Amino acid sequence: MSYRESWKEEKRSAFLYRIIAEKEKGSLRETLFLGLAREAERQAEIWARKMNESSMPVPASYAPGLRVRLVAALVRRWGPKALRTPLTAMKIRGLSVFDAAPPGHPMPSSVDEIGQRHKGTKSGGNLRAAVFGVNDGLVSNASLILGIAGATNDPHVIVLSGIAGLLAGAFSMAAGEFVSVRSQREMYEYQIGLERDELAEYPKQEAEELALIYQAKGLSEKEAHDLAKKLIGDPEKALDTLAREELGLAPESLGSPWGAATFSFLSFACGALIPLSPFLIIAGRRALLGSIGLTAAALFVIGASLTLFTGKNAFWGGLRMLGIGSAAGGVTYLIGRLMGVSLN
Repeated sequence: MSYRESWKEEKRSAFLYRIIAEKEKGSLRETLFLGLAREAERQAEIWARKMNESSMPVPASYAPGLRVRLVAALVRRWGPKALRTPLTAMKIRGLSVFDAAPPGHPMPSSVDEIGQRHKGTKSGGNLRAAVFGVNDGLVSNASLILGIAGATNDPHVIVLSGIAGLLAGAFSMAAGEFVSVRSQREMYEYQIGLERDELAEYPKQEAEELALIYQAKGLSEKEAHDLAKKLIGDPEKALDTLAREELGLAPESLGSPWGAATFSFLSFACGALIPLSPFLIIAGRRALLGSIGLTAAALFVIGASLTLFTGKNAFWGGLRMLGIGSAAGGVTYLIGRLMGVSLN
């Protein structure tokens, strides 16, 4: 990145920090983002000096572009928390202060404690994703199969439709997950590259930014500066923490795009196979009743399983999911029935 682009990026960050501070007026976060705006201005001055030293013209002033003005308008309307992703992509730091600290997890007081509470959370996220993936496949393919079964009694058409629904849904989910995770990784890699360069170029300013964030999270000024100083002294730990505290990114939660796509494909396919399986073994009314019975049982189990993440009553959670799935299946069956009658 050229000196001019680096200058422009820091001026853009300072402009957006002030917009966020304006939105957070009266809170500790206002102080944080005003401080980050000042640090961004100081860093812009460093790049301006480098341009002067290289006999490059320094812009007289900074004029925000259309994208920056749009994001600023959205921040004024909806607040920075709702705009975290575009703000992070535009090099806005300190957004981790909008994370609610879980009970029993105080602020770190040493470098070794940084990031400890984030470890070991990935498996729980995978389990949740698996449950939702199976549920998506189950409800969507059961609704499709019931809709087709309402329109025709031909078992070949029902099976073909069920297989098509399974494959189309699974590939769609896999493609969506791949693009989503790949985009997250690309943003992380780009932002962490910027942090690495800035850490090498002006470590003191990076330490100051980090100290401001820790103060906004509850540490005293001395504690925040001591911790930031120790942290910046360890480049590997510093990069990891800057990603978490300045960018609000958790590197271990990003995962592999191919892994996420495969996981999504399989979980959706497993769910979609449940209502289809009776039609692969038997035919006629018995297959339809078997599909309805298996789907109902699976819906109840999934609904009960979701209460592991919500803490609600498992029985009522199962009934609720059964009710939602039954409504979706019933409506599509009736639509299929009406379409079948109409076409015949």
